[in-house]
Amino acid sequence: MTAESHISAPDMDACRAAIRTGSRSFHAASRLLPTSLRDPALVLYAFCRVADDAVDEGVDPVRAVLQLQDRLDRAYAGQPHDAPIDRAFAAMVVRHDLPRALPDALLEGLAWDAEGRRFTTFSELVDYAARVAAVVGAMMCVLMGVRDRDRLARACDLGVAMQLTNIARDIGEDARNGRLYLPLAWFDDAQLCPERFLRTPAACPEIRTMTAQLLQDADRLYQRASAGISALPLACRPGIFAARHIYGGIGGSIRAQGHDSITQRAYTTKRQKLGWLSLSAAQAALSMVQPQAATLHARPLPETRFLVDAASRDTDATTRSQTLIDAMARLRARDISARQTYRDMSRRSA
Repeated sequence: MTAESHISAPDMDACRAAIRTGSRSFHAASRLLPTSLRDPALVLYAFCRVADDAVDEGVDPVRAVLQLQDRLDRAYAGQPHDAPIDRAFAAMVVRHDLPRALPDALLEGLAWDAEGRRFTTFSELVDYAARVAAVVGAMMCVLMGVRDRDRLARACDLGVAMQLTNIARDIGEDARNGRLYLPLAWFDDAQLCPERFLRTPAACPEIRTMTAQLLQDADRLYQRASAGISALPLACRPGIFAARHIYGGIGGSIRAQGHDSITQRAYTTKRQKLGWLSLSAAQAALSMVQPQAATLHARPLPETRFLVDAASRDTDATTRSQTLIDAMARLRARDISARQTYRDMSRRSA
């Protein structure tokens, strides 16, 4: 089977269903996107959502990442797995000439999740956010036909801001699942033991301060991103403004509950989402007459520069970063070791 650029109606329906249940915030924002962008964006988010869920919720995240690499290889070879989302993704890759370096960056971020990697510094956390979220902003730009460095950099800012918001919202849930994304240096500064926090997550003043810091950094990036949204193709602006406001609203909800995302999970209401959709449409209209903000031309974050480089020029589809190669090699070694241990245990029990 060779991938074509046409996405069948049943495959498109499967992508819509995956987003409707797996990413309500994006599903709401996507209503304001033009049809020419909405469908490929839904395909992109569906593929990313299914990949992320396989790593986060599957019984074997290492195998899930290795299988994702195979799925990407086959999609880019024009021979996708015989599954609706894979077929739709392969067709989207052909139609929009999506550089392989971009989904490879996502793959590396998921590999870090499978390894259970923790981050010592805030910059290392942004490195992770670049791979699992900013890359989606870069890929969305490609779908819009936006390939200049300034707008790509602001799209990456938006992706990082969204991921920082997600991390702030999910601190308690992640801790109860043994995951920690807050920088370890922050724990050192607060004289707080990370392992003790994971054993008994509590909304102590130190964790609330860290949550507030994440949201403050996210807000700074949301502001920078707004200049880029105002420079997107006009029909695309309402939907992207909506995503920015909905995720920013999640941050507002976290603040309203005293930066406590341990004992409660922040959420936004349907009424709030409708309000942000209306605000986004008005903001997009206003952007037609407002002067262009100077922050549009701010340099990309050091951690996202490689994404801007990849999306702003033609990239060899076979190129792999050394860090991705190293991460996949570690996962393969871990998978081989786990399977060997299982075989040894099976022989002994027999």
